[in-house]
Amino acid sequence: MDMIYTTVFSVTAMGIICATVLCVASKLMYVKTDERVAKLIEALPGVNCGACGYPGCSGYAAALLSGGTSQINLCTPGGAEVMAKLSAILGVEAGSMEKKTAVVKCLGDCASQKKKMDYMGIQSCAGAKQLYGGEGACAFGCLGYGDCQKACPSGAICTEDDLARVIAGLCTGCGLCVKSCPNNLIAVENASLPGSAAPVFVLCKNIEKGAVTRKKCAKGCIACGKCARECSAQAITMADNLAVINYGKCTGCGHCAQVCVSKCIQSTYRSA
Repeated sequence: MDMIYTTVFSVTAMGIICATVLCVASKLMYVKTDERVAKLIEALPGVNCGACGYPGCSGYAAALLSGGTSQINLCTPGGAEVMAKLSAILGVEAGSMEKKTAVVKCLGDCASQKKKMDYMGIQSCAGAKQLYGGEGACAFGCLGYGDCQKACPSGAICTEDDLARVIAGLCTGCGLCVKSCPNNLIAVENASLPGSAAPVFVLCKNIEKGAVTRKKCAKGCIACGKCARECSAQAITMADNLAVINYGKCTGCGHCAQVCVSKCIQSTYRSA
């Protein structure tokens, strides 16, 4: 019986000592947290896409409070609404935010792009890429199996005729689709130019010579340079057999899209 009492007393004493040590440690090692952290995380959309340049919404919230950044307009998916909430929490001026949208820089659907084989493997872009670059003749084109569609949290991408297409009205510009494309065909671009002009994009990434590109896809850039020559703002140059638009100079007149021989210079696919 004495042994039982001794054991109970010893265990109780050890519990009291450990509890005391933990209590003292919690006081000595306490780090005060800013209550605004929770408010900022709640205000952010929780997509954790990394479009802001930080590891998720909590990383962006921490950076805003630690001085890592003072820019409250980095949350592309949240847009102006989230920016206004961050402004109210931090007590800073809201400023402005540019609407962004994802752009699939390819027009090589099944009617335009020739096939080099019949692919019967895993129905994913990443899987097809591993087998001779997919079934399309153009190694730079859209693989068409919808990895970007599966990655999009807002349902802004659909796949039609073996080509991914962006519904600009639904796109938040989070950039998750960019990471999912094995051919690096998707980019997040400004949805409008200064003055609210609609931008046009070169929807091709094939850097082969024009004659080779034309044999593989009817809508690929053939590097003829007509768009560059006729641009009154001198906003287009040719690089690696592709037209490149300088949006700092572009006025959004759309003349390059009109004169493009292969019609690979276009605006975004759909507004809604």
